[in-house]
Amino acid sequence: MYLGIDLGTSAVKAVLIDDNDAMVAQASSELTVSRPQPLWSEQDPDHWWAATNDAMAQLKNTHADALARVRGVGLSGQMHGATLLDPEDNVIRPAILWNDGRSAVECEAIEAAEPDSRNITGNIAMPGFTAPKLLWVKNHEPDLFEKVAKVLLPKDYLRLRMTGEHASDLSDSAGTLWLDVAARKWSGAMLNACGLGEDHMPALFEGTEVTGTIRKNVAEEWGIPEVPVAGGAGDNAAGAAGVGVVTPGTGFLSLGTSGVLFVSNAGYLPNPEGGVHTFCHCIPNRWHQMAVILSAASCLTWITKLVGAQNEGDFIDRIEADANPNHAPIFLPYLSGERTPHNDPHAKGAFFGMTHETTPAELGLAVLEGVAFAFADGQQALIDAGTEIGDVTVIGGGSRSAFWGELIADVLQRPLILREGGEVGPAFGAARLGQIAAESADPEQICVAPPINQTIEPNSDNAQRYSDRLARYRSLYAQTRALI
Repeated sequence: MYLGIDLGTSAVKAVLIDDNDAMVAQASSELTVSRPQPLWSEQDPDHWWAATNDAMAQLKNTHADALARVRGVGLSGQMHGATLLDPEDNVIRPAILWNDGRSAVECEAIEAAEPDSRNITGNIAMPGFTAPKLLWVKNHEPDLFEKVAKVLLPKDYLRLRMTGEHASDLSDSAGTLWLDVAARKWSGAMLNACGLGEDHMPALFEGTEVTGTIRKNVAEEWGIPEVPVAGGAGDNAAGAAGVGVVTPGTGFLSLGTSGVLFVSNAGYLPNPEGGVHTFCHCIPNRWHQMAVILSAASCLTWITKLVGAQNEGDFIDRIEADANPNHAPIFLPYLSGERTPHNDPHAKGAFFGMTHETTPAELGLAVLEGVAFAFADGQQALIDAGTEIGDVTVIGGGSRSAFWGELIADVLQRPLILREGGEVGPAFGAARLGQIAAESADPEQICVAPPINQTIEPNSDNAQRYSDRLARYRSLYAQTRALI
């Protein structure tokens, strides 16, 4: 048995898989996000740990025998979050999350302080990354900055509580803006640009390597042996491991809180000017590119609550049955700003084209389309970077909706593959990394693609309609940007 723990933005999820790669059990515990000021997004790291223990208690209650046979643990988690610790490993302030947009000024300052930043990191400085968050703390909360002894990414704070080790993997650390991504090591120049040194950073490991062992007290509480913990991965790289996207050219589309179009690469292929992220993969000698949109399934959650629908699944059924596609407004899904291709933390969501006759279902359809159009922008940014995109698998909670999948396939004019366990995503990949680390297994043999449940082919009859609406969508952002 192998245990995967994924620290998401909205929940902690834990899964158990057996030696045959089959899912045995899963559990989750919800989290909330604090937004104390405009552009801010924070969480309390102690809540992460409490939610992890809650998810493990659920598994122990239902699958104690299976937990007792666990041989390895893998971690995945939301990327970029700044978890600040003092010399005694106490949390100094709430963690600043990936979708926090307060540090745009600090991004400019980092690139001015280190003119070679984009060459070193392979990425343009964006407020979502960890480095500008630390510079913001230095500029606005200097007393707290002086207390910082270690900076950990969210999942690595869980690792600290589980093992006592300050460690991280390369895929997650590539999203800090402190990594020399080509060389797969910390960059002294980038750390210096933020007033930090390598002593503030955790030790670096490949995602398939052992980083420590579960503490005795944690093992006893969870009902597992004192087993090794793998380096793990940022949520996207872990999701790739879970659906077999490790072969160069293969990709996935993630419909989670945020949205990601991810492609595995054999080498380091940066394109920072296009807003494309270029990071290390979670297995050795692999990199990957990502087009990232900050609000995907979270837009659906927002509109579902706004119109008073019972839940997202029921609302999608209502959209499919009742919405008139010819009456749907255009929706900009920039509820938390945007990354690819705009790199605009101040971008705002908008509906355009509503009338007295516009229905809640048509607002919902506009939201589903708007997220699909954002993916189309991301796909174009990857193509402009010279990326060759092969098979694309859909993962994340949004993958449960065939209707939304068909809509996205029509917009992208690309087949989309639904695989067994695709909705589990990163937690499954984390469990696989735990297996590789514990058994010294070959990553290519473990990280295989699960069986295909369905392939969604694009409907060419819809291509022109969506092409026209995509052009209006792009024009709407261009024309409203100056009004924000």
